[in-house]
Amino acid sequence: MGLLLSGCASLRYYAHVAHGQGELLLHRQRIDRLLRDPRTDPALARRLALALDARRFAARRLGLPDNRSYTRYVDLHRPYVVWNVFATPRHSVEAVPQCFPIAGCVAYRGYFDEALARTRAERLRAQGDDVWVGGVPAYSTLGWFADPILSSMLRWDDDELAATIFHELAHQLIYVKGDSAFNESFASFVQEQGLREWRAARGLPPPDGRAQAMDDGFTALVLDLRERLRAAYARGGGAAALDAAKQAEIAAFRARYAQWRDAHWPGDHRYDAWVAAPINNARLLPFGLYDRWMPAFAALFRRSEAQWPAFYAGVRALARQPAAAREQALRRLLDEAPRG
Repeated sequence: MGLLLSGCASLRYYAHVAHGQGELLLHRQRIDRLLRDPRTDPALARRLALALDARRFAARRLGLPDNRSYTRYVDLHRPYVVWNVFATPRHSVEAVPQCFPIAGCVAYRGYFDEALARTRAERLRAQGDDVWVGGVPAYSTLGWFADPILSSMLRWDDDELAATIFHELAHQLIYVKGDSAFNESFASFVQEQGLREWRAARGLPPPDGRAQAMDDGFTALVLDLRERLRAAYARGGGAAALDAAKQAEIAAFRARYAQWRDAHWPGDHRYDAWVAAPINNARLLPFGLYDRWMPAFAALFRRSEAQWPAFYAGVRALARQPAAAREQALRRLLDEAPRG
């Protein structure tokens, strides 16, 4: 009976995903036609024209797939395209895995409907798991469909819009089933390096590194909290003792954050709201997922003499290796990364 119920739940979920993806396909509009339409809002037209320029640059200069993705536009009439549900056990920092036929196992389950995502979250919470729900402005179908520019993506500035196109197309180029850290770090490297080249091609200076430095510092603080929680859970004890250790580590993290912010970024409070909000294991899961192996990919890019075809050949060679061998190769590349 449990298997039957699980199967029915899976069928309902996949039906929901198929409906959500179908809605996107149904409401796509060709960007070139919107740009020729005098009724198109000028501000929207400017952003869509820039997206098309970035799309062409991705194919011609970065060696990314040259297909119909990001040549269409969808107005979502909602803030996010998908809401991801992350879950961990109450006393663990490891994700409750979600496994899918194409993508393999990942740390979350995505929903096109926020209400469904929150219903799923409440069900997991009732089972005793730590849960977090996060909105997603963009995602990739890995080339199965022509992914559109979404209205949720246009809230970003021009750099972030172009960089996201590079990131999502990188997923279409190379994707390892079940290895989220590899996939996201690879796409994030393509995004970062692609943005540098995109700005240089447009006669603009390199991206300002200050914001990235603060982001990196905050991520390091969160990853440190995750490792401290991992160690606290490993020491064991009853549920009450583990809960007390968990709350003590979170309180200490908030104090370390305030000291770090005031020492290095006085007057900058962009992360205050995140830190003040409730923190649990699941809320920490996305951190590090997108950049764990980025220095390794940067080293591979240097080894490839900054040539995209040679770099992609190297990434494909890594992707073909078994998981353990791939991680060892990435660790060796990390040893080539500059320190400091």
